Amino acid sequence: MSIAVASSPGLLRQYLVLTKPRVTQLAVFCAVIGMFLATPGLPPLDRVAFATLGIWLLAAAAFAINCLIEQEVDSRMLRTARRATAQGTISSAQVLGLSGLLGGAGMLVLYHLVNPLTMWLTFATFVGYAIVYTVILKPRTPQNIVIGGLSGAMPPALGWAAVAGSVPAEAWVLVLIIFVWTPPHFWALALYRNHDYAKAGLPMLPITHGQAFTQLQILLYSVALLATTMLPYVIRMSGVVYLVSALALGLVFLSYAWRLYRQYSDALARSMFRFSIVYLSLLFGALLVDHWIGLLR
Repeated sequence: MSIAVASSPGLLRQYLVLTKPRVTQLAVFCAVIGMFLATPGLPPLDRVAFATLGIWLLAAAAFAINCLIEQEVDSRMLRTARRATAQGTISSAQVLGLSGLLGGAGMLVLYHLVNPLTMWLTFATFVGYAIVYTVILKPRTPQNIVIGGLSGAMPPALGWAAVAGSVPAEAWVLVLIIFVWTPPHFWALALYRNHDYAKAGLPMLPITHGQAFTQLQILLYSVALLATTMLPYVIRMSGVVYLVSALALGLVFLSYAWRLYRQYSDALARSMFRFSIVYLSLLFGALLVDHWIGLLR
């Protein structure tokens, strides 16, 4: 492969797409919130910068491996058919090289410039997503997103470990929130993309158990999510500002789930999926604002 081709903007964009930048941004955002919540004052900004970089690099590497493993499945799905791995415009060796470069750099940054605990936790998250979820769970069980959701829920713990050097109960509460949020978030997508998943041969819940059952599960998980988001206030990790925000956001989330359960439409499922991303961002943002207000008192 010539240097000219390797450095072309088109190829660089294809590489970028393989790292799923929008998903990576949300994960890194939750990790950064964990960093700021891990200390009574402001965390060392250099530690935040290096931890953010290292976590982003390993997350991007995991997503690239995910695209490589699922290239045949992706080629059968409208949503993913344009990925370079699905179209064969990027070779397996190139993807492995990209993932190895990003992952190796991320591990070096975390080990030498943050701490070994964060590196090992982030590496375990990499294995959990790229191997356990993608290879073992996703093609075999409709509960793939529930069991495999733990790897996607880990960013706040990674951020907390980066600053505090430990992962206390407060960090695991944040992990639990994302863990419970993941099924209704993903199943809303699976509902309006069910034909895509059926064509790909993946055992997603709407395919194996039907649309009505999936709608009920989304509703039940949404109720559980509202209860789970109360935990930071219950354990005195946060105050009234977070409590009001969590209740307001949770009730909106629950209203989506209820309407989806009562009268399904693809448009509503798509709206719930999009709102769920905004919901998580605002919820974690409220945690940070509440934390800073507490510091000013």
